[in-house]
Amino acid sequence: MDQAELRELLSPGGLTLLDSLPAWQSTSDVVRTVADLRKAGHSPALVAAVVSQARLRAKAVAKFGPFAESMLFTEAGLEQATRLSVAAQHAGRFQRAGVTWVADLGCGIGSDALALAALDIEVTAVDRDEVTAAVAAYNLAPWSNARVEHADAETFDLTGIGGAYLDPARRDGAKRLKNPADWSPSLDFAFGLASSLPTGVKLGPGIDRDLIPPDAEAQWVSVDREVVELSVWFGSLARPGIRRAALVVGEHGTAELVAEADSADASTGSLGEYIYEPDGAVIRARLIGDLARNIDGRMVEPSIAYITADTAVQTPFAVGFRVLEELPLDRKAIKRALGEREIGTLEIKKRGVDIDPATFRTSLAPKGPASGTLILTRIGQHRRALLVERL
Repeated sequence: MDQAELRELLSPGGLTLLDSLPAWQSTSDVVRTVADLRKAGHSPALVAAVVSQARLRAKAVAKFGPFAESMLFTEAGLEQATRLSVAAQHAGRFQRAGVTWVADLGCGIGSDALALAALDIEVTAVDRDEVTAAVAAYNLAPWSNARVEHADAETFDLTGIGGAYLDPARRDGAKRLKNPADWSPSLDFAFGLASSLPTGVKLGPGIDRDLIPPDAEAQWVSVDREVVELSVWFGSLARPGIRRAALVVGEHGTAELVAEADSADASTGSLGEYIYEPDGAVIRARLIGDLARNIDGRMVEPSIAYITADTAVQTPFAVGFRVLEELPLDRKAIKRALGEREIGTLEIKKRGVDIDPATFRTSLAPKGPASGTLILTRIGQHRRALLVERL
């Protein structure tokens, strides 16, 4: 979104027109919608602005739920915005630490600032992009304890502020910035701020682990089995004795696995009746060994993130499967087993083997009314195929 588009949205009647549009659907006849709006006398610029915003609002429901219906978004801002369920976790950490005034530096569209303000924490949200700051100001308007500043996060005056939260922008337009020094704010600035303020920094989950300061708490977060971020916490926001954490958010609510450091691998052993695929946050946090011991399991192979056990265990930190059949990783043998079970809908998972699941599924040509899951992996020196069913 540029300034001209934002002016159209905020013009008299612009927001009213946006709110009057029917719920956006991917199957909507956009051409007809645009034609009807133009026929009603609305300018091409306004029509383009409201139609684009309606599309973003629909897309934002996955992150913001019903709140998306009354918010404004930019394309880049929505992509990087924290999910509301996760932002609430961030805000709760500041609240528990007794921080009453937080600077959200590089606030984007204001998702984390929104969660902080909802807990009655004073929030100063800062963004150097004028349009983004204006969108954040609109989204935060219902909260009197939140204000937005159009300013550079790295030079903003933090006098009197009790804590900081940063979500550095890692893109320049469509280009992903690989060098942390080019992020806005830079990673050095974000981590350096922690020497004077309780600080939280949101990063991509795949960041080089060597960049994580040893005195910080690193918390990987997954939502509905998708790893969405790494949060790094400093000062009073970091919990004593915890340096690695995996926070799992889903239908079960929230659950967390924590440790003082990367966990040691669990022992390896023979394949049991059950196999477990750890949540991605557990894998990223390198807490697979702790999880295996917690469920009385063992590794199928030291370098492969599968856990096997002799009993069925319900855990939010892994997806469990019952092993129906163990096969050599041989196409003919697997195809025969699928045929015997009349499996036509096949999910393929793999770790430790260089196979493209989509291509391999095509080669199997599964047919039949049943569905199943196939795990391709290594067990000892052998490549194996495990036909399994979800617990």
